[in-house]
Amino acid sequence: MILLGLTFGLAFVLSLYGVGLARRAALKYGIVDRPDGCLKNQRDPVPYLGGLAVYLAFLVSLAFTFEFRHDVLGIVLAGTLVMMLGLIDDFGVLSPGTKLAGQFLAVFVLIKSGIRIEIAALPEWVDLALTVFWMIGLINAFNLLDIMDGLSAGVGLVSAVFLLAVALMNGDTTIAFMLTALAGSLLGFLRHNFHPAKIYMGDAGSLFLGLMLGALAMIGQYRGSHQVALITPVLILGVPIFDTLFVMYIRFLRGLPILIGSPDHMAIRLRHWGMTVPQVVVVSYVGGAVMGGVGLTVMSVDERTALILIGLTSGVFVALTFLLQRVEVRRATAPVLREAVAQEGGDGH
Repeated sequence: MILLGLTFGLAFVLSLYGVGLARRAALKYGIVDRPDGCLKNQRDPVPYLGGLAVYLAFLVSLAFTFEFRHDVLGIVLAGTLVMMLGLIDDFGVLSPGTKLAGQFLAVFVLIKSGIRIEIAALPEWVDLALTVFWMIGLINAFNLLDIMDGLSAGVGLVSAVFLLAVALMNGDTTIAFMLTALAGSLLGFLRHNFHPAKIYMGDAGSLFLGLMLGALAMIGQYRGSHQVALITPVLILGVPIFDTLFVMYIRFLRGLPILIGSPDHMAIRLRHWGMTVPQVVVVSYVGGAVMGGVGLTVMSVDERTALILIGLTSGVFVALTFLLQRVEVRRATAPVLREAVAQEGGDGH
């Protein structure tokens, strides 16, 4: 536990200091997110490169406190690939197709390193298909969620804490150290990113965050007295998963391409309900914590109770979908978007 605490503290300090350096560098060289009057409606240009600082704090803190085994190197390499992919995309030079191809490459690296879903009852090709589906989905879920100050990084931090709890319960030190380093890096970044944000993590950070949480959740052990416990990582990561499915559903109803940005997110609709940006973000954190608690509970109760919990949770999400669907969101001209929605290089690009 002492070494875990050291890893967390080192990652936090490195991120806190590194994000400040990244901000000054981004401002000096003009690497900023500029308002465009459409989806990007922050008042002033906001620097990128926060994601690079998070990545470096994560990597350096692990290097000083933990041994880089084969599987760890595989995850770090895949994370490096998507971080570099996102960094290039932050300059606006990648098409959605190229960006998606790069994500598939990173997932291929994970699979080659033995980081994949393994369910004994399923054929190998099904395990591989589920691995690709899960990873691509989570990578893009955190990218899509990155639309408001402190939202994606904070929800990621909450998810990392609950996944860390699962790892500690199972004595999985590899996953525990990596989640601890990630949590410390995210907390240091949030000091600069919470509303009003002084820096964004951009695609470099959101893609890296999605890959790390997706991979570490995928290879975690979810021991329980029943097979339903395998749904635990879906519950712990329920907020970004719900937001992604909600956005896809709304865009399908409106006949819009899935990959093209639009103000259809849960967070933006909560803003139109009259919440401030900090309120929306805190509500999202609380939602993530509740989902994490449900996930841990599903692991510890009997199968019947677990199924009831999952059914009730699904019912709440269905009700929330219909409530949010009724909220009218006017593209670009809404004062609430001009005032509060800070596009951080995720869905806006």
